[in-house]
Amino acid sequence: METEKKNKQGGMLSDIILGGQDGLVNVLGIVLGVAYATNDSKIVLLAGLVATFAESVSMAAVAYTSTRADQDHYNRELAQENWEINHVPDVETEEIRLIYMKKGLRGKELEQMVKSVTSNRELWVSVMMSEELGLTPVESGDAVKSGFVVGFSAIVGSVIPLIPFLFFPVGLSMMLSLALAALTLFGVGAYKAKVTVGRWWKSGLEMMIIGGLAALAGYAVGALFKVPVA
Repeated sequence: METEKKNKQGGMLSDIILGGQDGLVNVLGIVLGVAYATNDSKIVLLAGLVATFAESVSMAAVAYTSTRADQDHYNRELAQENWEINHVPDVETEEIRLIYMKKGLRGKELEQMVKSVTSNRELWVSVMMSEELGLTPVESGDAVKSGFVVGFSAIVGSVIPLIPFLFFPVGLSMMLSLALAALTLFGVGAYKAKVTVGRWWKSGLEMMIIGGLAALAGYAVGALFKVPVA
């Protein structure tokens, strides 16, 4: 139960980072490019808001469909394992034996483990799914939850680069937007490393660099198509 809980927490953190980072990075690139091309805060905000909602809906849909695909795959493999246990139990028993042989069990200890696992149908199937196929259960509500978390996180992340354009001139807003996005990405990357594995500063820099590259791409496109000022 504790492992399952940690897996769910890790999955939610992954969804939050996926949506938030994707939304922030994409909108950052767009607003910097539009800002440089037009030098008009209203146009920048309009482009940013359009991108925000399009991005959030798209990301939510992708998260939902991909999780549903994982769920369908798990259920299909589960049905297959149940069929094999019913129709070729000797083969499945031998697979259990090989699994625990690879873990170092031999002789009487191995046979006791095989007998213990195969005498419990639910445990037998669970071991085959996790150890042989490397699959974990995907609950029916996970797709909706994942879609919501990713979509909402994308909205939050997308709004961050837009905030300076509500209060400051375009030139200053561009610098503040980039700085705010960079700090946010660094903080998220550092936090991810804190709750998972890795060095916090390395993870933070990695995310910040990704955002910087996206901003550079948007800025370059804006410079290419800059609207002349009359």
